[in-house]
Amino acid sequence: MQFAARRFAFLSVTTTPVTAFVLCGPAFAHASERGHVLLLPTQYYAMGGALAVAASFLVLAFLPPRTVARLGEKRLPLANLPVDGRAATSLLSFLFFALLLYAGVSGSRDPLANPLPLTVWTLLWVGLTLAHGLFGNLWAWLNPWYGPWRLFAHLTGRKEGWFRLPGRLGYKPALLLLFAFAWFELIDTAPDDPARLAAAALAYWLFAFAGICLFGFDAWTGRMEFLSVFFRMLSRLSLFAARQTPKGFHLSLGLPGGKLMDTQPLPPSGIAFLLLALATVSFDGLMRTFFWLGLIGINPLAFPGRSAVIWQNTLGLLAVFLCLGAAFALATWAGERLAGGREWRRAAGLLVWSIAPIALAYHFSHYLAALLVNGQYALAAMSDPFFKGRNLFGTSIAHVEAGVVLGARAAWTIWNAQAAAIVAGHILAVVLAHASAYRLHGSARRAGLSQIPMTFLMVGYTVFGLWLLSTPTAG
Repeated sequence: MQFAARRFAFLSVTTTPVTAFVLCGPAFAHASERGHVLLLPTQYYAMGGALAVAASFLVLAFLPPRTVARLGEKRLPLANLPVDGRAATSLLSFLFFALLLYAGVSGSRDPLANPLPLTVWTLLWVGLTLAHGLFGNLWAWLNPWYGPWRLFAHLTGRKEGWFRLPGRLGYKPALLLLFAFAWFELIDTAPDDPARLAAAALAYWLFAFAGICLFGFDAWTGRMEFLSVFFRMLSRLSLFAARQTPKGFHLSLGLPGGKLMDTQPLPPSGIAFLLLALATVSFDGLMRTFFWLGLIGINPLAFPGRSAVIWQNTLGLLAVFLCLGAAFALATWAGERLAGGREWRRAAGLLVWSIAPIALAYHFSHYLAALLVNGQYALAAMSDPFFKGRNLFGTSIAHVEAGVVLGARAAWTIWNAQAAAIVAGHILAVVLAHASAYRLHGSARRAGLSQIPMTFLMVGYTVFGLWLLSTPTAG
């Protein structure tokens, strides 16, 4: 298993991978990459696979999908927020973003000492993604575009933009941007170079802001801005919900995934978007395994660096995405055939939501040690963001405790957390898929039949995720 300190944030390249390659500079390693290796033991791998199979059988055989749907729809009211503070928090987020860009250009070139790569790849991609799965769509308050757009709309009097986005685009632009970002993150030679990262972040912010001004905030962030799309989709798994009312926001609490009980089927481009999000994290784990390096003719004990495997990894990322998409399409088609249904596309659009818990669980398991270790580096860098010898928060000279992921006790804790998260994510995925199938067919028997192929797919992907955590890695 590998632990990289880089991941999703509020930026991406807005150009194609070819353009990003042209902009290549010196190669920098990802912050704390390959710093800690905690391979999941074989017994955990076998146990997790067995539990996934058993749990799937129990869910399909004994859990009434109607009961699941009713429980998922129940919400416990918590509070009413009379003030919409999104503009204020977004402006603060934009200010923080601007300071990070300045730090990326003028601060240390060391990715472990510069707050930009540590914030982007660790705190935002790892931390914020997990937070969305628990607390809801925080990005609606934290994105760095909403506040500046409100100022722009106030000055120009144009809140809806000058143009309309064609409906036939669906989520295709967000899908392309997500792939470009994944390529930059996983395959580009220097995604952690602070100055290079600052240039990519600024370019994407300007690109997205121009689109928001031209087409309107809701239209652009709803289908074009891939981070908004990703975080909004993922937040439907969360325990908390915030519903806008004429008097502000109504906060409520529910069961994990309960907000998926009334969701609408995604179009094909939306299905592809969610599957690509899962494939990206999966390929991040696969591309450093001895298996993959041997497959592309690389000696794993003498890894030549990213620049030597650019095209192989580009094709590998595409292959994982296409294989996952083909397996999902086959499972949903076969399920509809078993159940006697005729709405394969609608079934696929509903059932793809059940993939999200597995993606979130693997995200947690894959990046847990990176968050624990590189989060400490991020706190230290925040105290001296411009590398001037300051100690603003008293953490710039703090010793990073790598022991948090070392030693028998820490390894035991992390192994149990990883295995438990993946198996729990699988169980939730099966439950949600079962409830969605009942919505589609209106019969417990037909819903159960339709889920047999999908359950095989989920068990297989759960075992694949456990294997990625247990197989030797390098590079």
